[in-house]
Parts: sequence; structure tokens; C-alpha cells
Amino acid sequence: MLFHSPKLEKALHREQDLPRLCHDYCQEFYYTCRGHVPELFQADVDEFCQYYGRMDGGLCFPDFHRKQLRRDSNYLLDEKTEAINRKHKHNCYCAQEIHSGLQQPVGVVHCGDGSQRLFILEREGFVWILTHDMELLKEPFLDIHKLVQSGLKGGDERGLLSLAFHPNYKKNGKLYVSYTTNQERWTIGPHDHILRVVEYTVSRKNPNQVDTRTPRVLMEVAELHRKHLGGQLLFGPDGLLHIFLGDGMITLDNMEEMDGLSDFTGSVLRVDVDTECCSTPYSIPRNNPYFNSTNQPPEIFAHGLHDPGRCAVDKLRMDTNGSLLILCTDTVGKNTTTGRILQVIKGKDYENEPSMFDLGSSGGTTPVGGFIYRGCQSRRLYGSYVFGDKNGNFRILQRPLEDRLWQEKPLCLGTSSSCGSSLVGHILGFGEDELGEVYILVSSKSTAKQSHGKIYKLVDPKRPQVPKECRRPVEDPEMLSTACSRECKNGHCTPTGKCCCNAGWEGPFCLRAKCELACRNGGVCVEPNKCLCKEGFSGNQCSKGERGTKGDGEKDSILEHIIDMTTYLLDLTSYIV
Repeated sequence: MLFHSPKLEKALHREQDLPRLCHDYCQEFYYTCRGHVPELFQADVDEFCQYYGRMDGGLCFPDFHRKQLRRDSNYLLDEKTEAINRKHKHNCYCAQEIHSGLQQPVGVVHCGDGSQRLFILEREGFVWILTHDMELLKEPFLDIHKLVQSGLKGGDERGLLSLAFHPNYKKNGKLYVSYTTNQERWTIGPHDHILRVVEYTVSRKNPNQVDTRTPRVLMEVAELHRKHLGGQLLFGPDGLLHIFLGDGMITLDNMEEMDGLSDFTGSVLRVDVDTECCSTPYSIPRNNPYFNSTNQPPEIFAHGLHDPGRCAVDKLRMDTNGSLLILCTDTVGKNTTTGRILQVIKGKDYENEPSMFDLGSSGGTTPVGGFIYRGCQSRRLYGSYVFGDKNGNFRILQRPLEDRLWQEKPLCLGTSSSCGSSLVGHILGFGEDELGEVYILVSSKSTAKQSHGKIYKLVDPKRPQVPKECRRPVEDPEMLSTACSRECKNGHCTPTGKCCCNAGWEGPFCLRAKCELACRNGGVCVEPNKCLCKEGFSGNQCSKGERGTKGDGEKDSILEHIIDMTTYLLDLTSYIV
């Protein structure tokens, strides 16, 4: 119907063009057919309809005598659309404020359990829950501020760095955090602080709180400086945990002085947290005290990064080679703010590899990485990589087809007069919710103690805030109810549900103490390397008789045996109770 015309029948070799479309139908055509005929839609809807639409009232498709179109209820009505187009610039989005009063927010993540909760990270060491109806819970989800060493001066990146939930969090309750600390654990070698990656488990009694008694340190890295730290944690569709480390401003002299530290700075490490490993911790060479892992050493996935400003993985697509599509903002060197965007590929050295996209100097400020938009609210933003810089400049990268190059475009945010609110302040980072919508974290001041952090949601004003096809049922967070989480008392549960015992304990759920030297004379091992002795015996193995007799001596009568055994059982029962 679109291409049928007597003129075209007479000119067979003429390239077919779209006929003039009626103005209101043009907008519906644009949004409905954009994904099927991408070559026609290099412009936005206003530019497209200005070129292909008919504004003078003449004949247009699907004809002047047609009745009012049957329209999807999820699209705005024609009158509303025209009014919005007059109100907003053709390419602008809105930043809708959803919460304020935060202290230096650094990240917003979701746990993927269907509850649609947002988990807000504050640099000082707190994680707060924002429910699906935008209510901030009074008690923090995680409070480790006594462990976290955070910085107060501008440019000091220390603090709580990142949070990632296990892909199977709904069943195993596992989450992973990275932060900087200065606990006096290492006495060898120079270092300013330690970057630590820790596994925690959610509380069995309260799904809105972490059980802080369940930490398991995965990795520790000593660092000399307080910039270019990295520390982001990210799970890919492959189920592996990726750890992004900056170069830490390390120089060649530092590398010679600190031995093996240079092996991990500026690297992307990959760890299989599901490995059933309950054995002895990974042994660290004596000449390299700067790395520690509770399991086998991590795989170096890629290296050559300098100051990764947040990375994003596309959970829906692989790249053209079938690998994960991971995009990171970074700087091109140690002492520059000139930015670049990298597509992180296994085995690459980005000290020498060309960038996927060069950003140039961003007005003296480093780029801040965002997310690949996979939400539903904005159709024109779908598949775009959203990022910015700390001065509040926002941009997107779009790729028309899989085999085409990425193209950079500015992302325009509307003013308060057109959007109802406007974004003001320094950009601290980006976040993503369970539906794929993108959030922006902003702080009006640069010091942690005086900051006034806000969270904004990126919305498309030409679409309803929650279109009908984007709605998802909200599930209540469930209590952790696995057998391992209930019964594993003297160990930790692996993400696959196995109870790994601490040193000195054994058994299916680590309930049985283990003594390296067996208890003698009826003694029972009740704690690691500690025997509960029968009356009349003492010592680590209950081998000494308290009356000066040897442990194997005989008792005078059966009655003494009965009395001793009764006393022993009472003592044992009392100890157990």
C-alpha cells in the first residue's frame, strides 16, 4: 500500500521512496516500524516527520477520509504528543528526582529477585534500600562503616566502592562488596590502604538486612595512592564475577619496590565464585605480600586500564565474536583526564590496543561510565550506551547495526520548566533498576561529610512514565530458606549450597569439632583441639590423671566408675546446653 502509485508503475527503475504521511500517523509509523526498517530512521521522530510528513493538509497516507486511527493505549494521544513536542526539544530527556538527602552516593543496583528494590551505596560504608514505591527503609541493608576507610578531600576515591549481587541471589542470598580499609593486617611492604573484596550472605531472619557475621574475604590488594582505584564488581551473563582495578597511579619505581603489585593493577580479574572450594587458602609467595585470595588466584581477563570510571555489560547481547559485550570509560594515561571508551575483550592489553571510541578532553574532568539501556520506557534510547562526565555533560553511543561502528551523540536534558525538575550538581555515577531503567547519582558538594546527594531517573517525556507493556508484578522479598543457610554453623555456604567448614570443624554442616590429637580416656572433642575430659583426667588429650595415677590405671570399684561416668555426662550436658 505504501509504495503503490501509478507514477512508480511507469518508472520501474526509480528508487522507491515513502509517500507523504499524515502528521499524526507519521509518528505512529515511526515508533512502530523503526526496528524493522532502520535505514529510514537515522533521525529522531520530529526530523523524520518533518521530511516525510505532510503539514499542508494535502493528500497523505493512509488517506484524508480515514476515520480516527485505532491507537495503542500505551502511546500518547495526538494532541498530547503535539503539545509535548512544542514543550520539549526534539532530542531531550528528563531527569526525574526520586530521592534526596543522601551522603555521597556512589552506586545504585538491584538484586534481581523480583522485588524491584533499589540498593543505594554511600561511600562512607552504608547500603540503603529504596522500595519499589520509593520509600527509603530506616535501617541500612549493610553497615560496614567501621571497616571502611573513606576519603574527605576531592579526588580521594577511598570508601565503599561497589556492590554486586550473585545471579542466583534469590536462592543463595550471596552478595559481594569492595571497599578500602586500613586495618593493620599487613606489616610488610609500603602501602596506604588495602582494597578488599568480600562475600556476605543476607540474613535468614530479615531479607532487608545482611548478616554481617558471614564475611568471606575473596581478595585483598595493597595500594599506594588514593586515585585511580577502580574496584567495581560486575557479574556477566556467564555467571563469573569481574573485578575492575585501576592503575593506582603506580610508577615504574613503585613497581620495582612493590614486586608483584604490578601484576594486578590496571587489570580486569575474573573469579568463579561458585567453585566448590573448601580447601586451604591460596598460598601467597613471600616476596609478594600484596595479594591475598581465599581460593585459587583469579584469572587476569584483560589489563592496561588506567582509571576505569564504571563498566557495563550488555546482558542481552554478545559481540560479533560471541564474547561478552563489556564497555568501560577510562582515561588514556595516569596524569590526564582525556577519556576513552573501551570494549573489554579477554586477553587484550589496553596499554597498546586502540580505543573503541576516543572522547578527547572533557573540560578537565574524567568520564563517568554508565549503562547500556535495556529498559522499556524509552524506545529511542534502547540499546544505547549512556555515560557522562563529572561536570554534568551526558552523551550516548549508538550502533545502528551489529556490524557498524558506534556513533556518539549528546544527550540533552530538559530544563525544570519543561520537565518539572532539573539536574544540578557533580555526577557521581549511574545506576540501573530491575526493569533496565537508568538512574543518575548527583552530589552538590565534593566532600563526603557535607554532600547532599540526589538520585534522578532518566525518562523519555514523549512516553508515559510507566507504559502498559513495561509493567511487571512486584514480588515480596523472600526469606532465605536453604538447608545450608539454616544448619551451617561453623563455616560458610558456597553459592551452590555447600557448607565449607572453618578450620577445626568437620561434618556435613560443620557441627563436629576436630582435634588433631585424639582425646584419650573417654574425653570428647568439643572445640577445635580442645577435649572435655572425664573427672580425674586433664591435659590436652585427657592423658594426665589428677590423682597422680596414669590415665590407664584401674578404678577401685564399679561404683566409682558409675559416679565418674555420671559426673562426666552431667558436665558434657551442661557444656552443650
